[in-house]
Amino acid sequence: MAAGPLTILGIETSCDETAAAVVRRHKDGRGEVLGQRVLSQVQDHAPYGGVVPEIAARAHIQHLDRLVAEAMAEAGVGFADLSGVAATAGPGLLGGLLVGLTFAKGVAMAHGLPFLAVNHLEGHALTMRLLGHYPFPYLLLLVSGGHTQFQMVEGVGRYVRIGTTIDDAAGEAFDKVAKLLGLGYPGGPQVEAQARRGNAQRFEFPRPLKGRKDCNFSFSGLKTAVREQIEDLGQLTDQDVADVCASFEAAVAEVMVDRLGRALAIFAEAHPGLCRPHLVVAGGVAANRALRRAIEEEAARGGASLAAPPNHLCTDNAAMIAWAGAERLALGEQDGLDFSARARWPLDQVSAPVYGHGKLGAKA
Repeated sequence: MAAGPLTILGIETSCDETAAAVVRRHKDGRGEVLGQRVLSQVQDHAPYGGVVPEIAARAHIQHLDRLVAEAMAEAGVGFADLSGVAATAGPGLLGGLLVGLTFAKGVAMAHGLPFLAVNHLEGHALTMRLLGHYPFPYLLLLVSGGHTQFQMVEGVGRYVRIGTTIDDAAGEAFDKVAKLLGLGYPGGPQVEAQARRGNAQRFEFPRPLKGRKDCNFSFSGLKTAVREQIEDLGQLTDQDVADVCASFEAAVAEVMVDRLGRALAIFAEAHPGLCRPHLVVAGGVAANRALRRAIEEEAARGGASLAAPPNHLCTDNAAMIAWAGAERLALGEQDGLDFSARARWPLDQVSAPVYGHGKLGAKA
């Protein structure tokens, strides 16, 4: 692929956001978002307390055409101006992934463009490079609804997982606690809002895996402890709800800090020549203020520089997918139109799964 500027259409339909974006990668490696649209389906799924895959897929079908047209109009480009088309191919809900992949493949075929099947996690991993020059290697903490893991980002397509959740992701735990308390969906922002007026010392919830030499996470036992506490309280007052949320959030933050300290040490051991380790935090849960503050303090204690995308690029979006596609296309990579959607697709293809395989592939 020539070293000239690349203009990429990106499509994201892995869960409950339908998103399209046009991103340009300039000759010097700088990134620029020319146009983007994100349509949230929160209201569609709220009555069910979580994402319903069939509803999500239908919404993607209904809105994707329009969002692509709007993003391209904002960017001031037509299909003839594109250098390639990128779409999330996994991990995610298969029905939604198929909608975005099929659309992207159709555009690529109709206009003779390179097609790039992007790992959703790679989109998060590379977002900081869209925003400015950010050199490899760096440590990535990805904290989202479906993923909680540490990756050493060595280069485009080169990732080493050094920690992950062995059960629930942090975002899942927030959503489940919100559901237990009847707070509605999405749960993370609801729990955070309640926690601001709560007493974080009232309930002593466990800190799973704290102190272990690895940097894996576990949130299932913490979630169970919250459920048992709620059952013991019986009829909850508003203050009970706030105190449960604050105590739960404090437990997650303490675990996050402990695991991060170990991950920074492992990263430093793997890269002894670095004067200062670089830490990137991405994913929707990273927008939680208490967690962000705890992470910032631990990064400072560990002598690490900390960077995080703005909130609108932390949550699911197509700009990060377009950028990951641009980074790969700049290296001369592309994918065949027979590339299949993947419900599971670990970013690190070398390390053994922490908790095995299922019929849909490696779980982590």
